[in-house]
Amino acid sequence: MLQNERTPMRALISILILLGLAPMTQAAEFETPATHAVILDYDTGLVLFGHDADTPIPPASMTKIMTLYMVFERLQSGALSLDDEFTVSADAWRRGGFSSGSSTMCLRPKERVRVEDLIRGVIVLSGNDAAITLAENIAGSEAAFARQMTERAHELGLNTVQFHNATGWPDPGHEISVHDLAKLTRIIIHDFPEDYAYFSEREFDWCKAAPSNRYNRNPLLGVVPGADGLKTGHTKESGFGLAGSAVRDGKRRIIVFTGMKSSRGRASEGERLMRAAFGEFDIKTLYEKGAVVGEAKVALGKALTVPVITDQQINVAYFRPNRRSITTAFVYDGPVQAPVQTGDPIGKLVVEEKGVVKATYPLLAGASVEKKGLFGQAIDGLVGLIRGAGTE
Repeated sequence: MLQNERTPMRALISILILLGLAPMTQAAEFETPATHAVILDYDTGLVLFGHDADTPIPPASMTKIMTLYMVFERLQSGALSLDDEFTVSADAWRRGGFSSGSSTMCLRPKERVRVEDLIRGVIVLSGNDAAITLAENIAGSEAAFARQMTERAHELGLNTVQFHNATGWPDPGHEISVHDLAKLTRIIIHDFPEDYAYFSEREFDWCKAAPSNRYNRNPLLGVVPGADGLKTGHTKESGFGLAGSAVRDGKRRIIVFTGMKSSRGRASEGERLMRAAFGEFDIKTLYEKGAVVGEAKVALGKALTVPVITDQQINVAYFRPNRRSITTAFVYDGPVQAPVQTGDPIGKLVVEEKGVVKATYPLLAGASVEKKGLFGQAIDGLVGLIRGAGTE
């Protein structure tokens, strides 16, 4: 090889060896009747399963997760307190009150309500009137609050978000992906652990006009072990959906799905997805931060190779029946030209499942390699010419 020639190099490093498994020829599939779905691992943020998970969809009342994020953030900063009282507007009553026919907290015009009661009204009763009341009293109008919701969501890295209201009421262009809803759920659990406890409350006796309107619609609570949240959603356009979370054996998983045809279908699919989240999917740590993945060839260096290391812990999520179809590869353009400094980017680790790239991670030089002097370079050039002369 001539000294100025560089070609892509790919060093295969099989995770099959790490798992002590033999290759299989055909991988299994995990399926769902939901139109959009995702299973997320809380600790790593890795997607365990996704089905059209990044397509923006109308989220219905799962919108209220972001509405609550905005409230929780203000409580945390001291801009609000749980005992602050907000006034219910005629518009909030008209569009979200008992006579509206939508999910309601049964608020009345000009009623003064504590912020903590409004939070429970949003979470347990999915009250549109409660969500509008929070929005109007915080931002001056629901439209202004929706703009703030969108801006804050983008700051959080939720790029599929475009909110037009605080309730999830159907509105063209009001959308978010189920993946971003799962990430938002993860953020709420992490940033507001005390406030997150409201999501596990199973009833809130406020609506005197309809005493039966007191129970949390989340079908996982009290049914699925470890379930402690989060929020249902339903409109004709979106179908029946759910964002849920549960903890088992110190692990937390998050599911979000939508597009089911009935509340009963939502309940059964929610149980199935959560069961699968813990039983059928797993995470394997491939490399700790700073681990040596392999070696890269070095041109014109005082060393022939340089160790290549990870810059972070590298985990892989997999469907257990598919564990034999996961592979990794160290890919770089080589040989690397000297000099090389410790920490220089060298290439990437590519994780694939059934030949499809699942993730890529940057890899760095684990040592420095000085460049050869002029004499050494001349010798390398001469060797390259001799080798080249012997080939056609």
